[in-house]
Amino acid sequence: MGGGAKSEVLALGDTTNIAARLEAVAAADTVVISGATRRLVPGMFLLHDLGTPPLKGVATPIHAHAVVQATGVRSRLDVDPSMLTPLVGRDQELGLLIARWEQAREGDGQAVLIAGEAGLGKSRLLQAFRERLAAAPHSWLECRCTPYSQGSAFHPLIELVEQGLGFKPHDDPESKLRRLEAGLAYAKLSTSEVVPLIAGLLSLPLPDRYPPLRQSPELQRKQTMEALVAWTLALAEQQPLVMLYEDLHWCDPSTVELLGLLLGQSPTAKVLILVTFRPSFEPPWPGRSHVTPLAVNRLSRREATNMIGGMTRGVPLPDAVVQRIVERADGVPLFVEEVTKMVLESDLLTQRDGRYELTGPLTELAIPSTLQDSLMARLDRLDTGKEVAQLGAALGREFPYELLRGVSLQEAPRLHAGLAQLVDAELLYQRGTPPAATYTFKHALIQDTAYQSLLKRTRQQLHARIAQVLEERFPERVAAAPEVIARHYDQAGLATQAIAHYQLAGERAAQRSANEEAIGHLRRALELVGTLAETRERHQRELGLQMALGAPLGAARGWSHPEYEGTYARASWRPGSASRPSCRECSRQWRLPIL
Repeated sequence: MGGGAKSEVLALGDTTNIAARLEAVAAADTVVISGATRRLVPGMFLLHDLGTPPLKGVATPIHAHAVVQATGVRSRLDVDPSMLTPLVGRDQELGLLIARWEQAREGDGQAVLIAGEAGLGKSRLLQAFRERLAAAPHSWLECRCTPYSQGSAFHPLIELVEQGLGFKPHDDPESKLRRLEAGLAYAKLSTSEVVPLIAGLLSLPLPDRYPPLRQSPELQRKQTMEALVAWTLALAEQQPLVMLYEDLHWCDPSTVELLGLLLGQSPTAKVLILVTFRPSFEPPWPGRSHVTPLAVNRLSRREATNMIGGMTRGVPLPDAVVQRIVERADGVPLFVEEVTKMVLESDLLTQRDGRYELTGPLTELAIPSTLQDSLMARLDRLDTGKEVAQLGAALGREFPYELLRGVSLQEAPRLHAGLAQLVDAELLYQRGTPPAATYTFKHALIQDTAYQSLLKRTRQQLHARIAQVLEERFPERVAAAPEVIARHYDQAGLATQAIAHYQLAGERAAQRSANEEAIGHLRRALELVGTLAETRERHQRELGLQMALGAPLGAARGWSHPEYEGTYARASWRPGSASRPSCRECSRQWRLPIL
């Protein structure tokens, strides 16, 4: 308002007046909101009712509420069904899940393997199923697999245990151990036998009251898996249990093996195991009578049209717009949702007389031809939100605020504004409040789109900065999962640093008998070694990696397997030699046993 040197930005009206009066009602270091704000955030906060205090200058009584704490839900979609995109064309799939649940709750354990392409609504189907179970006594546990944790043995289970026991980032080891003991005692498991196994899985030091583990790594791994399965089935004895494994196509081999063990022991338990994956993943378990495959297919044209009508809440779109969205979506619900939102947010339409009308001609550019184009168009409109999304995409599908803040070069207010934009646009889900907040991309395709929009050189610089911040500020994370920082160095093009951390990750996995993960880390390190210049140091690095690779290869493939023989043959080869020695010659040179 004003002009020249006397101009200033002002906000006027009832909103600012009510906010100022509510501020006067609030005690020091507290937050007070109105009834109107409470209706916008149902279930997301614990509130204390303050009644209708008199507000100066406000004639209409205003209900006030003091905010006590956040409930920890990921987004308002978790608590407000009215905000969910309508579930269309999934009646048969939902009916099958309910039928299997009825069998499981009677003690006839069931499993459903849900396969479907990205964006077909596997998670949305499960959310609708979970809503159907709201009135039935049950426990619901979730394990989420991510592409960044494929090489981390039991990573989804470790996250589940830590979240289920309520571990906080700054908890000391003793308090975490007490929570673990209480959790196992609740499940009526022997703490003296199981605590050392699970503590080892969680990288918790054992106090003197527990004897140290003396069994071999392979036996310890086997007993740990048996303990996790026993813990799961013990929880099912308390009340019927739903155990969800999401995105198994990104799962580490150890968790896949454990899931097979659980499937084998679940037929007589009150447990329903749900597994989601893309068609590229082939379940390694044999067919069983209590395991049901379920394919989630694309929507028909009629179903896609009905979904669009549900999203516009009965206000019809022009037929030409609906037809174009249906053609572009090709039956993928996520595409229908994102393109419809993009069209509603654009200046392509105006609402008049209870329906939408086009403001101009419907050009080819008005509706993008691919889902990535649609998501990119939404990100482009977010200003600071796009930069934050790109940074978060480099961190992973889920990332903590503390790490994002440490890596970001933006000032805190701008970073918060970008996060708020992404959460408001429902591209990110938020759990908790900064600095203890965690953010999750709504869908892996959104993360991929944001990541692919970065120039290659920018990506490399970003990954290098992430790796540096992890080493400097989060050494405990690096020690617990060296494969994470190895991946960032790898993506940054810093082969030497990546090799060192991949080797640490491989050796750490081998010590835990997570042999497949160890093989993967060490082989990637060897691939990077192959890109280095021919020097003595390079040959020393390769020798150490080949020797480290031998043990997990022998354990996983067998001591007579050609891969095992080839590894030690390569380890004994010297530059300039005419041929590689046989496995027996390797054995004599390195004093290895021939088994």
